[in-house]
Amino acid sequence: MAPLIALIAGTALARLAGLAGIAALDGWIPALRVGLAVMFTLTAVAHFAGPRRAGLIAMVPPRLPRPDLLVTVTGVLELVGAIGLLLPATARVAAAGLGLLMLAMFPANVSAARRQLTLAGRPVTPLAQRTALQILFVAAATVISFGA
Repeated sequence: MAPLIALIAGTALARLAGLAGIAALDGWIPALRVGLAVMFTLTAVAHFAGPRRAGLIAMVPPRLPRPDLLVTVTGVLELVGAIGLLLPATARVAAAGLGLLMLAMFPANVSAARRQLTLAGRPVTPLAQRTALQILFVAAATVISFGA
């Protein structure tokens, strides 16, 4: 739920900043870029340390090699993508890349839900709810990629 809150709050605050006169944030697409960047920064941090890292490593489907390396690489890609979202010249490509990354990582969410894993001591998001969230997040990336 924290990523959804980060997306909504980041977008809303950026939009308010745009309405307050910050020209770079004047519009819903620029605000959505900020919200998605905030969300990916939040999720990326979990890839590098603490109890969430161990949970993310456990989420990697067992058939994939080096889950620790995969978690680190996806965290780096999320951070690079978040930075790319904030740069107008790279925002569309970054959003497309992050959308593809979310699709590539979705099987880990499915695997975790089916195996009833925990993340930082809490059950992972149930599959139906996770699927709805994933659709929303990919839709946000798609709007940025193809939006005006």
